[in-house]
Amino acid sequence: MKVVNWNCNGGLRNKTAVLDLLDADLLVIQECEDPARATQAYLDWAGNYVWHGKDKNKGIGIFARKGNRVEALDWRGEYTLQLLDAGRKITWVSEQLECFLPCLMNGTHTVLGAWTKQAKSPNFQYIGQFWLYLQMHKAKLSQLNTLICADLNSNTIWDEWDRLWNHSDVVDELSVLGLQSVYHTIRKEAQGKETQPTFYLHRNLAKPFHIDYVFASQDLLNSCSLEATESSFWLSYSDHLPMIVTIDDV
Repeated sequence: MKVVNWNCNGGLRNKTAVLDLLDADLLVIQECEDPARATQAYLDWAGNYVWHGKDKNKGIGIFARKGNRVEALDWRGEYTLQLLDAGRKITWVSEQLECFLPCLMNGTHTVLGAWTKQAKSPNFQYIGQFWLYLQMHKAKLSQLNTLICADLNSNTIWDEWDRLWNHSDVVDELSVLGLQSVYHTIRKEAQGKETQPTFYLHRNLAKPFHIDYVFASQDLLNSCSLEATESSFWLSYSDHLPMIVTIDDV
C-alpha cells in the first residue's frame, strides 16, 4: 500500500494529474477543496473519499485509489484540563479542534488525517490542537493497523519548556501508544535534526522546515519504506513536499 501525505497549498482540482503520477493507494491531502462543492471533473477524480473542513476551499481530504475504500469514523470526545489558578477547568470537545479527519480503510486500517491550525486559540495552537485531540482519542489510536498522516505545522525546534503540549511531548505520547514517525525511524534521525525538509516557507529554498509526518503503529512500521521527493519539481505545485510511504504486505 502506497500512502501519500501532502499539503497541496490549495487548488487540488488543478493538481490531480501530478498526484496520479505517484500511483498511490491512499492520498491524505491537506488544504484541498471539498469535491462536493467544486468542479464536476474534480468530483469525478475524487472517487471514494472523505473530506472535512470549515472552509469549502481549504480542508482535509482522504482519497482512496485503485479499488480501495475509505469511510469516515465518527470520533467524538471531550477533554477537561484542570488549571492551577483558583481551581478553574476548561473543557474542549472534538468539534472545536482544527482540523482532524479519522477514517477506516478497507474495514481494517485506521487512518487519521490531520492539518493543525492556529484555531484562534491563544495557547492551544497547532501542536496544541493535536495534543488536545490526542487526549480525547488515545484508546482509538493505540490499536494495530493505525496511521497518522499530518501537517502538524510543528517541530521540536519550536518547543516551549513550560507547556505540556510541546512537539516533543506529543511524540513521546504517541510512542507510548505504539506510534512512531516513519521518517525518523527509517532515516535514524532525531526529532528536530531532520536533513530532509517537507516545507519551504514562501517556497524559498533558504527557509526549509520539517513539519509533515506519517506515524505508524508498530505492526506496520517494520514494513514501511520512504520514497524521496524532488523539491525543484514539487515546489512548482506547493510549498510542501509530499511524504510518500509504502507499506509492504498491506
